[in-house]
Amino acid sequence: MRPYRVAIPQHALDDLHERLARTRWPDSPPGTDWDYGVPLHYLQDLAEHWRTGYDWREHEARLNTFPQFTTTIDGTNVHFLHVRSPEPEATPLIITHGWPGSVAEFLDILGPLTDPRAHGGDPRDAFHVVAPSIPGYGFSGPTSQLDWDYRRVARAWAELMARLGYRRYGAQGGDWGSGISRELGLAAPAQVIGVHVNTSPTFPTGDPATLGPLDRERLDTWTRHQAETSGYTAVQATRPQTLGYALTDSPVGQLAWIVEKFREWTDCGDTPETAVRRDHILTNVMLYWLTATAGSSARLYKESARNGWTEAAPSTVPTGVAVFPHDITLPVRAFAERIDNIVHWSEFDRGGHFAAMEQPDLLVADIRTFFRGLRERPDPDTGESGCRS
Repeated sequence: MRPYRVAIPQHALDDLHERLARTRWPDSPPGTDWDYGVPLHYLQDLAEHWRTGYDWREHEARLNTFPQFTTTIDGTNVHFLHVRSPEPEATPLIITHGWPGSVAEFLDILGPLTDPRAHGGDPRDAFHVVAPSIPGYGFSGPTSQLDWDYRRVARAWAELMARLGYRRYGAQGGDWGSGISRELGLAAPAQVIGVHVNTSPTFPTGDPATLGPLDRERLDTWTRHQAETSGYTAVQATRPQTLGYALTDSPVGQLAWIVEKFREWTDCGDTPETAVRRDHILTNVMLYWLTATAGSSARLYKESARNGWTEAAPSTVPTGVAVFPHDITLPVRAFAERIDNIVHWSEFDRGGHFAAMEQPDLLVADIRTFFRGLRERPDPDTGESGCRS
């Protein structure tokens, strides 16, 4: 375990600003809006703010207020935040981001999760939080090996928690983080007391004729997503290297590739900033740009697709689901209950894919509620209850 501190050299920031100033812009057909992709006028304004108004050093300093470390697991570097609670009886919890997210997603929830007493909550709901960067993403990348699919990531997380001395713990995630968290429960069922997700952890499979109206509507949402907005998946699951050249060389290209998803997947109005703060989005983009991990993060799609990402084994680990209505991967409950041990299900009236950024209070409250009922789950090896570390 090596202590880590973010310290981006100034020349990297100067290079970014120079590239933004020299952007070669494409044409834009008249009368087009987001249905053709990110609008030219919007991206030009956002890129100019990135160049002249956004202060990376401010957000770098915020990241560095949290303890960070790196370690080598299965031949690759893993970066993680490890924020221990002041409450000695806190429950260990590993939280995982997805694409196009990063550990920057969690900056607004780390305090309430680790120190509920200081945020108006019950100290009995405290967590020791581990928030790793997925191999190939941000400060865990780029990777130098193939075959880093989401199942291998889950096995690496089991090793990480063991190294940290956590014998019993919970798992939480969204997007890829939901699938990784679920797979962690399969890989280490004696250690994982429960899995909480805020996006669907598996592909919805089953007979649509058996579904009720709400589940059928959500399956239709999945179908529309696959038909209309999943081009990024097709590219990243087939030719991530080709995409990597473009996004690693062009900051505006990287910005557009990511900000489009914040517009499509969040509970926003005309622009994603109505759901997530503009500078918070840019900090997330910076973790891709500064680490040159556009290509290696995309490889998670290629490796997982090649190794059967739609195939999900049944899980008996207690599972909680938080449904935010403007997500594009809304869980189909009837299908989920066939393969997961669903013991908690919450439906919210606002929020979308990036719940930790959009609705941190709702997400934190739901995580607390879910794990509150699981802390005394008996250890299958010893028969003892509790998971304090």
